[in-house]
Amino acid sequence: MASSLSPPEIPMELHAINREKVLNSLRQKLSLSALRLHGFIVLQGGEEQTRYCSDHVDLFRQESYFAYLFGVKEPGFYGAIDIATGDSILFAPRLPADYAVWLGEIKPLSYFKEIYMVTRVFYTDEIAGTLHDLYRDSGKPLLYLLHGLNTDSNQYSKPASFEGIEKFATDLDTLHPILTECRVFKSDLELALIQYANDISSEAHVRVMQNTRPGMKEYQLESMFLHHTYMYGGCRHTSYTCICATGNNSAVLHYGHAAAPNDKILNDGDMALLDMGAEYHFYGSDITCSFPVNGKFTPDQSLIYNAVLQAHDAVISTMKPGVSWIDMHNDTEDMMAERLGAVFMPHGLGHFLGLDTHDPGGYPKGTERVNEPGLRSLRTSRELKEGMVITVEPGCYFIDALLVPAMESPKTSKFFNVEAISRFKSFGGVRIESDVYVTSNGSKNLTSCPRKTYEIEAVMAGAPWPASSASHSAVNGTC
Repeated sequence: MASSLSPPEIPMELHAINREKVLNSLRQKLSLSALRLHGFIVLQGGEEQTRYCSDHVDLFRQESYFAYLFGVKEPGFYGAIDIATGDSILFAPRLPADYAVWLGEIKPLSYFKEIYMVTRVFYTDEIAGTLHDLYRDSGKPLLYLLHGLNTDSNQYSKPASFEGIEKFATDLDTLHPILTECRVFKSDLELALIQYANDISSEAHVRVMQNTRPGMKEYQLESMFLHHTYMYGGCRHTSYTCICATGNNSAVLHYGHAAAPNDKILNDGDMALLDMGAEYHFYGSDITCSFPVNGKFTPDQSLIYNAVLQAHDAVISTMKPGVSWIDMHNDTEDMMAERLGAVFMPHGLGHFLGLDTHDPGGYPKGTERVNEPGLRSLRTSRELKEGMVITVEPGCYFIDALLVPAMESPKTSKFFNVEAISRFKSFGGVRIESDVYVTSNGSKNLTSCPRKTYEIEAVMAGAPWPASSASHSAVNGTC
């Protein structure tokens, strides 16, 4: 089935706006510290990677901080911003002549200057000389390099390195928190790309629902999603590896990896939990739909599903600037199971979304995670502010590795109805996930999927979606 959508034009001024935003923030920081406004912001873009020792080149995707500032899709680039003038500079790799034989036209520097809307473009072997020539102060030019901890991965970003860097003074501390904080708050142009990624992904989720049948394989559901978002949406990349879990696999939070590759047969009576999101021009989506593979909810499936949906809707209806994300998570845990929310929902309520599925900035420098069950899994503890995009993804899972110890513990066993729990032993889990933008006085749900049980059953029986001419997005609620 065709799509009602088409890939939008990519506005490269988005990245010029991002550069201006970061530059202004850095200048403000330097001014408050009585430091001179001189030197350069310098970032190194991503490099192509081969598959181990082979000559198979994996499909390149740009490093996210570099993508944020420059929007460059090709590997091997560097970028700089002159703090004194605001000028932006790209450094392109000097390609060998046989590139034109195997990989296509070798673009002139003027091409990159025009398409990426920067002030100047040079080759990467000219970085040191160019920055020295452009420096308008005495002494060694100062470079602000990107180096800092990603609190989701516990990995450090890689500072730029190039031949001749020893001739410069370097600062490894100032840039990362500033650039990360800028990424937390989305511009209108960024939001439009996230909305499009949500629109095509929502549509693809609906197509999968409409074509799911018992007897299929999980990877067929993944294939339908990937085909729709690429064929009709122009999305060559996904935001993350698709999770297409059915039956008891839906209790495996990150199912779909190489050791659990979305390959189970769908059985009549199974629930499906599909966590899939497309990426468009670096900006992503992260959507989870749960539904019965045969198109009809049983009473037990409705019970669990509606409990999760109630939490999902309650959080979105409460979201607005000033609301604590920890309070939202605690409320959800109370709904899942009194005092034992982390047993049934071991992950956090949601995370920032943007250029990465787990966008950085959840724990700014100086803040720490709360080391309590459930809360330690939260990817942010911040208060909501206008401009944030954050996922809302409550879930309820029946995970033996968590349930058995809790039911056997003298401290917690009294809270469990063993007979009732045993009824759900092979149930798996339910998660409902939407991407939500925090507005000035509330929130806007960017995701447009059937959520109520009757909507899901109708769509799986062949009804159109959306069911009416109402807007795809809902304010302070679900669609």
